[in-house]
Amino acid sequence: MRPAPVTPAARILAALGLLAASAGAGVPDEGDCPRLGGRGSESSFEDATPTLIREGFALGYSDLPRLRELIPAEVWSHRNVFFSAGMLMEMGPCHRRYRVPAYFSDATERFAARARLDADGNLRGYVAGTPFPPESIAADDPAAGAKWAWNLEYRNREAGPQGHFRITDMPSRAGGIQVYTGEFFHLRTSHRAELVDSAFTQPGSEENLWISGGRFDTPSDARHLAWRQLRPIAADQRFSNPDDTFVYAPTMRKVSRSATAWVDGMYTPSYRAGNSWGGGSLATGSNGFAPTGAVSLSSALSRAATEHLSAGFNDLSIRPNAYRWRLLGMREVLAPINGVRSGYPDNPIRNFGTSGLMVGSDRWEARYAVVIEGKTRSREQGFDTLIAYVDYQTHLPLYLITRRNGGLIVDIGIPVHRFSGDVAGYPNRPGADRALVFDPVAAVYYHAADGGSGWRRESYDVRSTAPSRSALREMTSTDTLLRGR
Repeated sequence: MRPAPVTPAARILAALGLLAASAGAGVPDEGDCPRLGGRGSESSFEDATPTLIREGFALGYSDLPRLRELIPAEVWSHRNVFFSAGMLMEMGPCHRRYRVPAYFSDATERFAARARLDADGNLRGYVAGTPFPPESIAADDPAAGAKWAWNLEYRNREAGPQGHFRITDMPSRAGGIQVYTGEFFHLRTSHRAELVDSAFTQPGSEENLWISGGRFDTPSDARHLAWRQLRPIAADQRFSNPDDTFVYAPTMRKVSRSATAWVDGMYTPSYRAGNSWGGGSLATGSNGFAPTGAVSLSSALSRAATEHLSAGFNDLSIRPNAYRWRLLGMREVLAPINGVRSGYPDNPIRNFGTSGLMVGSDRWEARYAVVIEGKTRSREQGFDTLIAYVDYQTHLPLYLITRRNGGLIVDIGIPVHRFSGDVAGYPNRPGADRALVFDPVAAVYYHAADGGSGWRRESYDVRSTAPSRSALREMTSTDTLLRGR
């Protein structure tokens, strides 16, 4: 009998190392650690048989072959970018069940039955908490991928991260490495499970899902470039709804709307368009007494600076309904879900290897990932497919991979998070107990389709507790942009 043909979908699942969604594989128990493959020629392990991972294990670069089954295929193909000689990877706990705030669990239990998806994958009836609890998502549900995408977007984030950033931009060809610093925030204003007394909404921001913004401090040609982005509530029901995005361009000394009308995630002004000269005007025409007109020398640069550049913060949020999702399967992976090493601004001299994207030297944990694939509905993306590895328990993004039609990899991203419950001195929630939230402290992205360029964001001082009243006024107002804030 001739064997059944292997379909392209089956090849993809096999390459990704996924368990079929219909297999009904159970979630590993807390403390149930995977085994490493047989040792490589330079491994420090004494035995050649598979070894059970234990918390506290330290693995070097020579041990990397033993991790192959626990790393996504796309990352493994470019492993020399994210891992390098001299690395020391610490194994954290296996499948740790991180504490979930009581207010978030209560909201999930209270409102989960209300959330639903319409025929276009839009979210309706959602109030707060997890929209679709994992136990309620059937493996054979055609909408399973979309439900996991909404869980990813509406994971517990408290008020949202606020802090300093450093973006290290590594072009592939002309030009050297560029470094930019500043401050940013991503304020969640709706569906906030802890805001029970105000109907789960930040007072004064009832029309927005969230507000983000920030400013650049260095280098000098990007200094005072600042922005605000307001995402309307209607975006959850219609992905094409644009944000209200305003940018202060120092060369024009005024606030204007962004030149990019629609973005998927969090907007970032094109800091690459900065220039050190400060503008001014060129006189044109004359009536015999004085010039009658002027052309701004800096208007083109200022306009370019308001265009969206995905290298920065775009991965902090997505529009789930801007994709057609499907569930690829489940698999066990290693990921830096709760890193212990620090970076900018706490440790500005941290070494990220020759690629600048090496995050192997940190604590990595065994996690159970839901792998979903989204086909874009918008032509504004620059890619055609997004593959997201979503942590089953916390709903954090563990890996983000984009492709073009035909399978060409565009970007490979590894977010790094840190759990506030493990951070000494982390501020309590206002008038309440300790915050239990994952802060997005770093992200590294490799442009596989662009000859090896990439970028890194470090934000190791971010906190996600509610801001002060004065800080909240600045975040929710565009008037402060006139001061470059």
